[in-house]
Amino acid sequence: MHIRSLKSQYLFRIAVSLFWAVVTGALWMSVWTNRGSSHIYDTLLFWAVVATLALLFFLYWQYGLYRAHTRKVLFLLEALENDDASVHFVETEANRDNRLVSQALNKVAQILYKVKNETAQQEKYYELILECVNTGILVLNDNGAVYQKNSEALRLLGMEVFTHVRQLERVDSHLMEVVTACCPGDKLQAVFSNERGTVNLSIRVSDIHVHQEHLRILALNDINNELDEKEVDSWIRLTRVLTHEIMNAVTPITSLSDTLLTLMNEADASDPSASQEEIRNGLQTISSTGKGLLSFVENYRRFTRIPTPEPSLFYVKAFLQRMVDLARHQHAEAHVVYQLEVVPDDLILYADESLVSQVVINLLKNAIQAIESGGCTGTEGRICLRAYCNEAEAVLIEISNNGPAIPADIAEHIFIPFFTTKEGGSGIGLSISRQIMRLSGGSITLLPKGETTFVLKFN
Repeated sequence: MHIRSLKSQYLFRIAVSLFWAVVTGALWMSVWTNRGSSHIYDTLLFWAVVATLALLFFLYWQYGLYRAHTRKVLFLLEALENDDASVHFVETEANRDNRLVSQALNKVAQILYKVKNETAQQEKYYELILECVNTGILVLNDNGAVYQKNSEALRLLGMEVFTHVRQLERVDSHLMEVVTACCPGDKLQAVFSNERGTVNLSIRVSDIHVHQEHLRILALNDINNELDEKEVDSWIRLTRVLTHEIMNAVTPITSLSDTLLTLMNEADASDPSASQEEIRNGLQTISSTGKGLLSFVENYRRFTRIPTPEPSLFYVKAFLQRMVDLARHQHAEAHVVYQLEVVPDDLILYADESLVSQVVINLLKNAIQAIESGGCTGTEGRICLRAYCNEAEAVLIEISNNGPAIPADIAEHIFIPFFTTKEGGSGIGLSISRQIMRLSGGSITLLPKGETTFVLKFN
């Protein structure tokens, strides 16, 4: 038993192999030095060959122990691959080297199983989180296969099983096209109908690389309720404005009409001219009030009848220069300096030029009026127009002026239809501008700080 244990020792086998290598080398050296004596030479050559064969045997013997330990490692890896947690190597062997190897492999197995269990628990934890959120989550590869989805996504899409994007064709063909063609960074909307009614879906797309594979992550939200609330809120605010304007016009008309009827009934026959003069003044007031009401209604019609954009390509620099020349001509008396900067010079925009010109002309007119109302004492009125392309390849046009800043409480309402702080203003210029930009697939915003700056963004 002791001899068998000794044979299993790495050091013993190495020592035997080294010793026999020295013996073999010595024999071959003797063969080399005794080449002249045929009898001794043949004997030494015979034993040198025997020693060489024995050395090869000892080396194979050494390799056998290494291979035994290698088989243990391969067995462990195979067990891990097959999720076999029962594998355990004997740690009570008499051979110290075998015992240490077995102990090390058992520790490695415990660590790997622990990591694997923790990973599985984390995956389960994240799956539970996905199931709890009110946002639908889809994870797709570039071929359209569904890697991950939560129950909210299935509910929004009206599906029970979802493994590939092509299945969306049964829900709505346009929705399938949108999901198939979406790219990271996109913010999309898709409207479709199912057994629950009309679904207005908001889709936000991001991406990630996992195991050298590109995956798209889609966040889905049904925004019907939000749109309904915003629509109701917009109608309430618009109704308030309409009611205010109509009441302001109708109240004096009603009052004057009653007054005129009273005057006609109580007309003094001795002084008819006085009654006629009062009636004439009242009728003039009614006429001017009625014209004001007609003008308000006409502005409302303009707001609700913006034509569909017909986009085309045009150079931004030449377009803005024409807008500046037109503003100079329309407001020749204004003491304003215009600064124009377009980067690059040949920047091109794809939009409806005539509709965009309405937006720019309105912003330039507002800027001139703001500069004139502020007086700009000690400084010269200045309007800056700057156009450039951002990292997302969207074209931005900034129009700023050094007139008085718009107060924060007013800035919140400037895009509401018919809201105005100007004497005789219609209050629809910025509202129409925002609607034109939305129809053009862009947006108009007022920067919150610094000079009054409006930004037109064309995606």
